[in-house]
Amino acid sequence: MTRQLLEQNRIESQDQLQKMLQREGVVATQATISRDLRDLGVMKGPRGYMLPQGEPEPSKPTSEELRRALQSFLFSARPAQNLIVLKTGAGQAGALANELDHSEIEGVVGTVAGDDTIFIATGSARAAKRLLARLMSLAGR
Repeated sequence: MTRQLLEQNRIESQDQLQKMLQREGVVATQATISRDLRDLGVMKGPRGYMLPQGEPEPSKPTSEELRRALQSFLFSARPAQNLIVLKTGAGQAGALANELDHSEIEGVVGTVAGDDTIFIATGSARAAKRLLARLMSLAGR
């Protein structure tokens, strides 16, 4: 969504981008926006934020890579309103959260990982249930 907004609009600040994302139904913190801009290779110039020209989009893990990570690390998952709570083995939450953050799976707004627990933020309780079903399917459960 960030890439689309940058391609279609002149955006001069992270605050402006955050407000545009909110209008699209995406709630994102300043830290998440900063990370997204960095991951996309966005530069800030006199005309605001600009995507790099002539460079391919950063590669994202495939569904197969995410499936393997879920099958390897996921112990349990359950919805909690617009969140999904994933349990992993000790020390494995960060690796799985990284795969989720960089995957193409629809519905992940962001993740927060501890040692063995991941919170996945989605746009709504309904989106959380859809995403949970997709993750469980990928995990083979």
